[in-house]
Amino acid sequence: MWGLIPRLSRLSSLAYCSRRAVARQEIARRWCATHSDGDKDQVAAETEATFKDHRRIGLQQELYMINEHTPGSIFLLPHGTRIYNRLLLFIRAQMKQFRFDEVVSPIIYKRALWNTSGHWDKYKEEMFEVKGRSEADSEQYGLKPMNCPGHCLIYRHIDRSYRDLPIRYADFSPLHRNESTTTITGLTRVRRFHQDDGHIFCRVDQISVEIQQALKLIDEVYKVFDVPSYRLLLSTRPEQYIGSLEDWDRAESALREALDFSAHDWKLNEGDGAFYGPKIDILLKDQNGKEHQAATIQLDFQLPQRFDLKYRGEDDSTEHRPVMIHRAVFGSLERFLAILMEQTQGNWPLWISPRQVLVLPITDQHAAYAEKAQSILSGLPLGAPTRLLDSNAETFFVDVDDRSETLGKRMREGIQKGYTYLAVIGDKEVESGTISLKKAKGGKKSKQMTFTLEEARKFLEDEVAQYH
Repeated sequence: MWGLIPRLSRLSSLAYCSRRAVARQEIARRWCATHSDGDKDQVAAETEATFKDHRRIGLQQELYMINEHTPGSIFLLPHGTRIYNRLLLFIRAQMKQFRFDEVVSPIIYKRALWNTSGHWDKYKEEMFEVKGRSEADSEQYGLKPMNCPGHCLIYRHIDRSYRDLPIRYADFSPLHRNESTTTITGLTRVRRFHQDDGHIFCRVDQISVEIQQALKLIDEVYKVFDVPSYRLLLSTRPEQYIGSLEDWDRAESALREALDFSAHDWKLNEGDGAFYGPKIDILLKDQNGKEHQAATIQLDFQLPQRFDLKYRGEDDSTEHRPVMIHRAVFGSLERFLAILMEQTQGNWPLWISPRQVLVLPITDQHAAYAEKAQSILSGLPLGAPTRLLDSNAETFFVDVDDRSETLGKRMREGIQKGYTYLAVIGDKEVESGTISLKKAKGGKKSKQMTFTLEEARKFLEDEVAQYH
């Protein structure tokens, strides 16, 4: 499968139209007005950083918004939600291949659960505390910052056998962490986020294979998204921890073994492990050179003990204890989306694009044919639906811009909004029953391709199918 998956295009040239160059000059002019002795290299660096920032792209393409009434929580707008859903669809497919079963777990738990897991003692300051209104419900609750305690409850729900292991759960429900308002930044540092969370319950003799498989999954996924490079860190026991030193030494040794077995270089990051276990952190760089933690693999002997998780062994004893592996690939989907926005500069490949085709009729006389083209390319009927759509049907995001603005202005706005393909409809297309597609941000070298409407639809299907 992996060999069939094309890679995201490398960051394309930022000088695809003169308007961007003019805007750069304006940023530099304003900077120099207040920094008359400023260094030219710093001016250039800050100007470039401003243009590469995901917050600018998010605003320009209307992907997300924030609001003072809910600091640190993101509103994904319709087009941002399209990308988010495509990321979920992609990673869910990989979870199936790597034999994970998806679960949906609550976002709020009683304090007693957090006491059992150790979060209330070691992680309380990072959590949101919740209380009921009525006197009858005076217990303290906490919004979950992690899925692991809930997954322990699922594991413990029924008796387990050694034959059942490994058991792998995937969970995409929202998490909440009480980040300081001074550290909240765009999509990279938020209070409410979604994580492609996974937990593996396995035997000790299965640890090495499971961690190697997790590293393989992360590496293959990052190749798809053309991540240029990433760093592996082994984060060891912090000052505040739970469990015995013996268990910590065993866990750290197992992670070292897996890292040594992998083909990647790695470095030691002493004292930065989770309070319940050591971890492998994967760091990605944004376009400004700042590193962000994305994927993680954590080995945990503590939570299985705290939740008294067991399984029946080959010796028929029910006192055997599983080991827990915490694993995420994207990490925070919001943060990964920010990194993608900066890497592609909003020049989305078709399969993940929130705006796939923009149809541009030259005059009102071409509007009817433009609507017909929209229907065939999108896979959606004209007018009101007459029947339900097959849930497995392939559809595309195709819009028609038939405003009275000049064609040039509509094309420029379509490029700015991030459409992947533009299709101009004129007399020639109407008479011949064809449509011409051209990469919106391909520049002068972009090749114009002419198809019948059905051929154009097949062309889009084939391009997206390479990612399935």
